[in-house]
Amino acid sequence: MAKAWQRPFVNVFRHCRVGEWRRCSREGDVAAVTDKSLRCAVYRIRDAPSAGGYIQLPGTSMQSLGLTGRYLYVLFRPLPGKHFIIQLDVATKDGQVVRMSFSNLFKEFKSTATWLQFPLICGAGAATKGGTRVGASDARWTCLQLDLRNILLVYVNRRYGHLKSVKLCASLLVKSLYTSDLCFDPALTVAEAQRARLRVTPVPREMAFPVPKDESWYDHYVHIRFPSDSSEASPGPVQESRSPPEADFLGRVPRLLPHPGASSSAAQDGAPSAGPIAPCQAPSVSRPLPEVSLFCEPSEVPTGSEPSAPAHARHKHAAGNGDDVSAPKPTVEPAVRGDVAVHKPFGGKQSKQEVALAKHPFQKRSFLPDPILRLKGVVGFGGHSTKWALWTKDGSAVVYPCHAVVVVLRTDTREQRCLLGHTDKVSALALDGDDVLLASAQARPSSMLRLWDFGTGACLSLFRSPAHTLCSLSFSRGGALLCGVGKDRQGRTVVVAWGTAQVGRGGEPVLLAKTHTGVDIQAFEVAFFDETRMASCGQGSVRLWRLRGRQLRSCPVDLGEHRVLELTDLAFGPAHDGHMLYVCGRSGHILEIDHQHMAVRHARRLLPVWTPGSPVSQKQTFGSGPGISISSLSTSQATCAVGSEDGYLRLWPLDFSSVLLEAEHEGPVTWVRISPDGLRVLSATSLGHLGFLDVPSREYRVLVRSHTAPVLALATECSHGQLATVSQDHTVRVWDLATLQQLHDLRSPEEAPCTVAFHPTRPALFCGFSSGAVRSFSLESAEVLAAHRCHQGPVTGLAASPDGSLLFSSCSSGTLAQYHCAATQCRVLRVAANVVCRDAHPTPNALVLSGDSHLLAFVGPSKYVVTVMNAVSLEEPAGCARQPLTALPQLLRVDVSALDLASARLASAVALCFGPGPPGHLLVSTSSSTVVVLDSTSGRVVRELPAVHSGACPSLALSRDARFLLTAADRAIKLWDYPTQACPGCQVYIGHSEPVRAVAFAPDQQRLLSVGDAIFLWDILGPLERSPPGSAGDSPGAPPTCEASPDARQLEDVVSGAHGLPRQQVPKPSQASPLQLGVCAGLLRDDDGAFSWSDEEGPSEESHIPEGLRQGSSLPVLVKEASGAGDGVWGSPGDPRGLSMYPHPHGWPSAQGTRKAQVCPSARPDCYKHFVARYKTSSLPKSASVSRGSAERLLLKAVMGYNGNGRANVVWKPDTGFFAYTSGCLVVVEDLHSGAQQHWLGHPEEISTLALSHDAQVLASASGCGSTASCCQIRIWNVPGGSCRQLISYHSTAVQALAFSPDDELLVTLGDYGDRTLALWSMATCELLSATCLPEPVHGVAFNPWDAGELACVGQCAVTLWLLRGPNASLQGRREPLPEELGAGELTSLCYGAAPLLYCGSNAGQVCVWDTSASRCFLAWEADDGEIGVLLCSGTRLVSGSNTRRLRLWAVGAVPELRCKDSWARSSSVFMERELTLDGAVVSAVFHDTMDIGVVGTTAGTLWYVSWVEGSSTRLISGHRSKVNEVVFSPSASHWATCSDDGSVRVWSLASMELLIQFQVLNQSCLCLAWSPASCARPEQQQVAAGYSDGTLRVFSISRIAMELKMHPHRAALTAIAYSADGQTILSGDKDGLVAVSRPRTGMTFRVLSDHRGALISTVQSRSKEHGDFGAQWADLWLAASSDQRISVWAANWPQGHCELVDWLSSPSPTLMEGPSQPPSSLVAFCPWDGALLVCAGLGVRPEVVFYSLHQKQVVERIPLPFFAMSLSLSPGARLVAVGFAGGGAGVGDPRPSACLDAAPCHLPTERVLRLVDCESGTMQDFAGHDDLVQLCRFAPSARLLFSAAHSEILVWEVAGPWAAGGASGSGPLLG
Repeated sequence: MAKAWQRPFVNVFRHCRVGEWRRCSREGDVAAVTDKSLRCAVYRIRDAPSAGGYIQLPGTSMQSLGLTGRYLYVLFRPLPGKHFIIQLDVATKDGQVVRMSFSNLFKEFKSTATWLQFPLICGAGAATKGGTRVGASDARWTCLQLDLRNILLVYVNRRYGHLKSVKLCASLLVKSLYTSDLCFDPALTVAEAQRARLRVTPVPREMAFPVPKDESWYDHYVHIRFPSDSSEASPGPVQESRSPPEADFLGRVPRLLPHPGASSSAAQDGAPSAGPIAPCQAPSVSRPLPEVSLFCEPSEVPTGSEPSAPAHARHKHAAGNGDDVSAPKPTVEPAVRGDVAVHKPFGGKQSKQEVALAKHPFQKRSFLPDPILRLKGVVGFGGHSTKWALWTKDGSAVVYPCHAVVVVLRTDTREQRCLLGHTDKVSALALDGDDVLLASAQARPSSMLRLWDFGTGACLSLFRSPAHTLCSLSFSRGGALLCGVGKDRQGRTVVVAWGTAQVGRGGEPVLLAKTHTGVDIQAFEVAFFDETRMASCGQGSVRLWRLRGRQLRSCPVDLGEHRVLELTDLAFGPAHDGHMLYVCGRSGHILEIDHQHMAVRHARRLLPVWTPGSPVSQKQTFGSGPGISISSLSTSQATCAVGSEDGYLRLWPLDFSSVLLEAEHEGPVTWVRISPDGLRVLSATSLGHLGFLDVPSREYRVLVRSHTAPVLALATECSHGQLATVSQDHTVRVWDLATLQQLHDLRSPEEAPCTVAFHPTRPALFCGFSSGAVRSFSLESAEVLAAHRCHQGPVTGLAASPDGSLLFSSCSSGTLAQYHCAATQCRVLRVAANVVCRDAHPTPNALVLSGDSHLLAFVGPSKYVVTVMNAVSLEEPAGCARQPLTALPQLLRVDVSALDLASARLASAVALCFGPGPPGHLLVSTSSSTVVVLDSTSGRVVRELPAVHSGACPSLALSRDARFLLTAADRAIKLWDYPTQACPGCQVYIGHSEPVRAVAFAPDQQRLLSVGDAIFLWDILGPLERSPPGSAGDSPGAPPTCEASPDARQLEDVVSGAHGLPRQQVPKPSQASPLQLGVCAGLLRDDDGAFSWSDEEGPSEESHIPEGLRQGSSLPVLVKEASGAGDGVWGSPGDPRGLSMYPHPHGWPSAQGTRKAQVCPSARPDCYKHFVARYKTSSLPKSASVSRGSAERLLLKAVMGYNGNGRANVVWKPDTGFFAYTSGCLVVVEDLHSGAQQHWLGHPEEISTLALSHDAQVLASASGCGSTASCCQIRIWNVPGGSCRQLISYHSTAVQALAFSPDDELLVTLGDYGDRTLALWSMATCELLSATCLPEPVHGVAFNPWDAGELACVGQCAVTLWLLRGPNASLQGRREPLPEELGAGELTSLCYGAAPLLYCGSNAGQVCVWDTSASRCFLAWEADDGEIGVLLCSGTRLVSGSNTRRLRLWAVGAVPELRCKDSWARSSSVFMERELTLDGAVVSAVFHDTMDIGVVGTTAGTLWYVSWVEGSSTRLISGHRSKVNEVVFSPSASHWATCSDDGSVRVWSLASMELLIQFQVLNQSCLCLAWSPASCARPEQQQVAAGYSDGTLRVFSISRIAMELKMHPHRAALTAIAYSADGQTILSGDKDGLVAVSRPRTGMTFRVLSDHRGALISTVQSRSKEHGDFGAQWADLWLAASSDQRISVWAANWPQGHCELVDWLSSPSPTLMEGPSQPPSSLVAFCPWDGALLVCAGLGVRPEVVFYSLHQKQVVERIPLPFFAMSLSLSPGARLVAVGFAGGGAGVGDPRPSACLDAAPCHLPTERVLRLVDCESGTMQDFAGHDDLVQLCRFAPSARLLFSAAHSEILVWEVAGPWAAGGASGSGPLLG
């Protein structure tokens, strides 16, 4: 790490005092001259290198610079026609000095162990002089940036220490040298870096070159960076080239181009192999990709061909192909940053695209963000073998290989973290005992090892093993020793030991010992109790090893008669006298070996179980021999786990007396490992299954299922988000894209599946086989629906039309078949011979249909021809018999072989893909590595993408919005910026270890899939789907949507919508995603037309429910009936839990008289369904009312937001149109057509729930218990009149649920977990009929709609069925526990279905169905991955809502028939029809009887209108989910904006009160807001400035809906912000008392005022000085107030930088205050009706409003207040002041306000009221309606509206009558 004085950079010339020549030396013609272009002094070295002209730093070779900066910047200009040399001596960490030389004198790269020689070409071209290359004649000033660390790592495999010396030899001009750890970009400004999201730093002013105005940096200078991001392992000449003006802001990095030259012997033998990173012909430069990771910081991934260099020196996009090639000699030249580098193997020819690039090297576009893909997860296990699955130390995650990827899987959430870097299959893994280091080895020679920082996922070291292949790795317990076993090139066994103690501290692994042995080794392990001791086992041998003095020595154990055994695994375990070595073998033997005495203590054998008279065993083994072959074993402190080839995992005690547990698998068990705590046993099978046995619960859970052979093809399904794959293992598998879990497994042992396709509208799957058969499978019943044999050869193509009417298939014999598949039974329409290309291989892109189902395209009749046909016209009339067809009607045939006339070979078509239309384009991939875009109607070539891959592209896909083109070839996939016509940019991703067979976009277009060796799922981090031109979604009224999840470190500030959180799952059938917090790189508009922007800072705070953890599929399963448990009746005689409660006497006056017995308080249930009121510190109003007379001064006009903290707090009656919801303590009744609101006031606290009677005449609402009442309020409202009919109370803490009986005569109320009571009320008299105490918390209650005498409750592990007995409706309950099959858990929701069914949802995501007549549960299925909080049922459809944000629609029509034991119905008859993903956990829902439309509420404070028919969700009501901190208004008074602790800034329409725009920053609170004044710019350029809790200030453009500027002027949170009067300056204050003055145009903070230091800045306000000079001459007047009751007033002229203090106000020390010990912050504002006045609150020891005159310098008026003000606002029209109170007592001896002029006694206002003060007449009015402190109030500029906020709710008040215009009224106060 660099020393502190070397940060951020060091000027080497200044450090060595060049010019004084004391610390440095010179020789020859060295002089200081003035350069005209730089306008500064530079040094000229003018001699031939042989003459000895140079500057040397430091002066002698005995001295050292000691500069540790990673980068060296040399600012120089070569002299035209002259040679120069730059010579560096660099010291490594181990003290070795390596000399690097850069010169235009060198012709080729050369290297030795201590010397590196690089050709450096500076100039647009290079002339030659006598065969020697010289500098160009137009040489420019150049910034040469050398990454010293990576140069050493790549070329000599050493770690960089420091820069020792520099020698600059003639001939050149040099300005200076700089070292730094920062990567500077000399051509980049601050604004450009923020806008482009580049991870580079603008160059400091001292290092900058002057650039003329409006000109490009690259027009005058050159930037050379070596190594570049994409060429770190590629030695060769360093060359520059020029950049066009359109790319100047992106900067340049070196780019690799082939340059012939012979490789030196040193380079071949000792230098790293510098083969191509990836076979790529794209004309662009790659950006570094972070390693894909879900819960760790990204790390770098190598992409080259395995040099002996640490991973962080390699390219970051993905792993390379691993080919062992000799070092090429590419030329390194600058290029535009942003795309993927051009890489070509040495000796290869340049493609056409490269030739074109050589002519116009910089005519290409940037492709951002980079990286645009992130690996979300992989489906697969093993690859090289099905071994090596390891537990982490805490047992929470499993580490295993998936081909070339190392996967870390959390067992509870199923989140994956993928470690990329290996170029071939991983053959061994090892994890140290502290989870610090992870070691992994790959299979292919030469065996490469990687050491990872397990916590962060960073690759710490990459090195080659002495062994040719490694098969085993083992760490010592402390991680200081790593041992490996493998084979050398002669096949001998090699044992290697490395010291790894220094790896995590910046060091490299050290080879301690290496030895050869002639014995076979199958397993090797380092003893956990002594890291110097090891053991190995193999064929006939067990050897004990010891490491001494860097030597490995071993001795054999005498096995005696067991020496002929083939031993497979071993493990050290405990013993009563020390430690024991356990060894197992294929014969079934388990040997216990005393390692101290080197003898076998016990030998046991696992044998099959034989029955008398039976010649065979009951358990057939998978292997041969009399014993059961044991593959693996593992030990803990008390047990030993054994995995055998008979498919069993057995858990034994260490004495092997009896089997404790056993679990049968589908195949041979190949690997077992016990977790460190001994409670879980991990097992793997040869079939690619990975799972674990939970010992305490005796349950086995499958973690991973995988194909065991390469995947050939894939297909995706839209409505349910499913993926189907076919593999060479003869299986067809269906996966859930959201969870990556397997749903179906279809096996075909006799014939291999080749292709697959989903039916677009039905749950059906089509599959083509090698026998020529095409079969249709039902995904509901998992059975074959139809089978057709129209083909004679393997099926090569299969495609269903998007409308679901037609199916097409083709085969290798050239036959094309057409099917009618609209019905369940698919039938053949026509079969055509010799139409499709013969001998074609199966491919997912051989047969394609257009999006409108009108066109069919395929390759044929030859491989050089592409045929496009009318798909619909092929269909014959109904009833027409099947007949062959030899000549089909066709639209056109295109000969692709003639498209490339310059090629010597004929190009053939390989893959096809239709683009979205219009326009109708067909993309054709050819064998010449070209993608040709054809007009599908005329056959005209629209465009051509040459050299897409190094070989033919067998699969390609185009996104639905035509934004991205996805191609695949070999082991790489590429994502192209398809809309860019000329040289589109691309990004390359390599992670597969085998060729990629197929690629596709996921149904939601936010992820993509690639299959080959495994299934890879990638997240797209760039802009989301947009409608193609001309489509419906492209219309002005169609709101674009946006959602993505870039890493916050890569895309810190991206224009986005409210959708952009990193996606945890794919919404399966959703067509419009709702508002979400997150990041997205693109402009969007929400479903109701509101635009949004988003930014992410670090990990998101929003809670996400992890993916499902269940083993089975999501289809229903039958559950056997519970046996006798819970048959007792509550309240029956003899039952100790009798809860029967009989009616209270008629006329029962209050709940206190017969209050329930006190129950023990219970903890809050672990389920979100249970209501918990938001914590408040404020108290209730003593008396609150809003009169309806004409004297009202404020009328409540609108309530903004919905209370997402409530439960079931939305009611809707579609027949009458009645729609109501809650916000705080208000019931809001809204007209859905006009948006008009009514507000029902009366509740003192937050309303928890609502219930509407079936006739929609009565509404019941319940609120919590406040500080002034002992019971909760339940109000009964008359819906037609909007009046409260009755107030009842009984529950003590909160009401969890309300429900009306079917006849509306009864109301049941349920208390929360602290109350635990159930009460029944008569609606005729509003009297309590009966009540009962509950033994445990209950989450929901519902009446049986078919029987008014029955109701049900759900709670912990049980359903309680209540019956109403007798005329007085006594309650008698019966508790029915959950069946054991469903496990323990909470039932959280319920609803009745068709009689007598009751549906219940659980916190585990299950829906179980009860037969209430038989009191049994007969059906259950996995309906979600999280807790189900809402269930609604009507007819044959069921809606479920959960805390995973999913809303699902289920078809349950077959459920009633499942009650019959002999029913023909299958459990899979229950299926999910649709799904929507909303913006929060679902807490409320109400639907029409048809279940087609409904309204849903979420915890995000949003109400959604849901249409299942359209599959859409539209936002009805939206609000902040956290505290609102500010409300500001546009100068034109047409819009207003709010900010909140949730990090959002929302812009609303003042006329319609609708949300228009949202800007989102995650994990930060937005604390202050300011709207730019009208004077700063044109109205269309309005801006909003927002201050955040991390000290950042962001400026958002309203017109562009984008963030224009991000600054960081403060270290502490911003608390106040304001624009200057002219809008050119922003003043911001923070919680530390600093006020910063910044210019938004430049992003610079030019002044910081610290006069208020130590106290929070509560107010900053600015205006023009229009009312006198107040003793100052400047034009702007501004003020600042702080929490210590100090106010400062300033006059300023910001353009000239002048600012002076005008006045200072402060309060005396409040030592005599009796109210709050710390009064709230001072509030102050310029008086709008008198510019010479300041209106202050909180300035003094008493709560009052003070008017201070700036002219008189004294207080001119005081208005006493009962409490200190928390918010203050002054009307710009009338002389009105609005005040929100902070609470507490009044001043000393002041029990009531003296200014209250009313004759009647004045009740003191309390904390939750808004006070309106008329400063002219002195009258006051108090208004209730908030359920918490009124922390904010703001008058609109028109003075006709007043906005007040309490926590997240915003109330809009209309200032009535003359009050808005300035008149006075004499009406009395409304409170008290």
